Amino acid sequence: MSSWILTLVIFAPLAGVGALAMVRGDNKRAIERVALGASLAALVLAVGAALLFFRDAPQSGFGLKATYAWLEGGASEDALSGGRGSIGGVDVAYRVGVDGISIWLLLLTAFLTPLAIASSFSAIQERVREYYILMLLLETAMLGVFCALDLLLFYIFFEFTLVPLFFLIGIWGGSERRRASVKFFLYTLAGSMITFAGVLYTAYYAYRSGAGAFTLNLEELMRLSRAGAFPVGVQGWIFLSFAAGFAIKVPLFPLHTWLPLAHTEAPTAGSVILAGVLLKLGTYGFCRLSLPLLPEASRAFAPALAVLAIIGIVYTALAAWVQTDVKKLVAYSSVSHLGFCMLGLFSMKLAGMNGAVMYMINHGLSTGALFLVIGCLYERYHTREFAKLGGLARRMPVMAFFLIVFTLSSIGLPGLNGFIGEFLVLLGTATSGSTMDGLAPGPLGFSYAAVAATGIILGAVYMLYMCGRVLFGPLVEPVQAGGVGHGERDEHGGSSGHGEPHDDGHGGGDLTRREVAILAPIAAICLLLGVYPKPMLTSIQAAAEANIFSVDDRRQAEVEAAPGGGRAAQGNAEFGMPNAELTCRRVEDSREAVVFLTPHFARLLSSSDGGGDLRVGRTARVASTGGDP
Repeated sequence: MSSWILTLVIFAPLAGVGALAMVRGDNKRAIERVALGASLAALVLAVGAALLFFRDAPQSGFGLKATYAWLEGGASEDALSGGRGSIGGVDVAYRVGVDGISIWLLLLTAFLTPLAIASSFSAIQERVREYYILMLLLETAMLGVFCALDLLLFYIFFEFTLVPLFFLIGIWGGSERRRASVKFFLYTLAGSMITFAGVLYTAYYAYRSGAGAFTLNLEELMRLSRAGAFPVGVQGWIFLSFAAGFAIKVPLFPLHTWLPLAHTEAPTAGSVILAGVLLKLGTYGFCRLSLPLLPEASRAFAPALAVLAIIGIVYTALAAWVQTDVKKLVAYSSVSHLGFCMLGLFSMKLAGMNGAVMYMINHGLSTGALFLVIGCLYERYHTREFAKLGGLARRMPVMAFFLIVFTLSSIGLPGLNGFIGEFLVLLGTATSGSTMDGLAPGPLGFSYAAVAATGIILGAVYMLYMCGRVLFGPLVEPVQAGGVGHGERDEHGGSSGHGEPHDDGHGGGDLTRREVAILAPIAAICLLLGVYPKPMLTSIQAAAEANIFSVDDRRQAEVEAAPGGGRAAQGNAEFGMPNAELTCRRVEDSREAVVFLTPHFARLLSSSDGGGDLRVGRTARVASTGGDP
């Protein structure tokens, strides 16, 4: 059962697409039920997959694996020995599996999608069948990304997410929907094309390095990386090509400008999925591909990425503070929050990795829920302007309760889910230069954490400002609270000239039972993760140790095993290189030395012809003719 459960999870929504194709287009209720049923089936299967994974799979490594050959042919003996070989030396297959990191993102996707679909029942009145078909196609692609263990399969699913969301924004979005959808598509497509070049070059270089086949098997590529098959220069170019696609998807400053417009113009469900899952594809790409396959390049580029992340944290927090549109404020907050994820990932510490992955989950829950609440407000008042809303806690106390809960979750109140992720990210960043977790010193430090922490303060300022303006003070409502008025087109594709009203018949009233049923599970999980995050953190750490930091583990073990390793790890004052950035160990038997170099020092030596293969952060052997190296 475990070998095919992930395939069922991935393609359950696709089965729902087939069912929707057979439903009459004017039968709105049947279409909604089929779409919701398909997404709930995927959720049930995802929960079953998680139970099987934690019951049967090892705490480290990938579980629930399945492989079906696609473009696969064994290389000839000539190819394996370095000759030209046969054209059959290609290894591209349908490979799926999960570890303690991807299983939680799989569950997040399967959990948020039915809630997003249910939130659309009153909002979507036109071209209903096409809308839910696109939602289910988008879910299939997202689930596939988190399960893929083949680089080409990962890229196919990663790229396919663009198509459904492009149409969701372009057809059912707001007044600037076309501009938003085109900008979103062009940004992400341009970066993805560069990423595809990196995928192909990775497979090509693996073949040149003795893989025996043109392979895109992620586990095999990880094995080759640990064996030192990718030199530093090659890693650098591949890292940049991967980063071109992933940084835009995160998005990382200054590539973030497409996101606020896309969020603001997207229908409510589109914003929920965009914030809750799609932005995580970028951070997940760095986590799953860049860090384990390209460890030296990741370490070399980490300070620059951290600086961009911190700029994004502070800059977009200030931009959010001055917004006059509630939805745009939350959109800018997403850029700020995802900066913390990047900071944790590139701290190169277990605490930072744990915090970054948990931050992905927490951001998907709290920010997705905030967009749902804002969508409820928009359906009633058809405006999101602060100037036209105020004092709504008196009229809508249930809505006010949920808005405050998710706001406190977003700003990291202790006891709710946001706190532990922020704490671990800042802890990992601040202690990056230490060896307290048994790993080699990382490239960041306390100064990075100190500046990033200002983003948390600013986040509390603008989020509480939003609550104060919308919920408290004198009651302020638009004059035409129950309709769009004068033919103005709303963000869901409806208009005053045709179609049904979008306020579900309740005007400016409080949340309905359906809306409460959508928001209550998210609030419960936010509380549960804030009170007891241990199961999630345990599985994340096991996966990080096995699949991401195993190279660092061996390196640190060598440093500690060296004579005087503990003292050498503290730094070399003469060369001004602290944190084990320059450590030499004499190997008496082979008269060789193991050298660890900073990126700067490696660049100085890379132009020389002498020596051996120098790799940043990875063991490199340099021949010694006598004397001390």
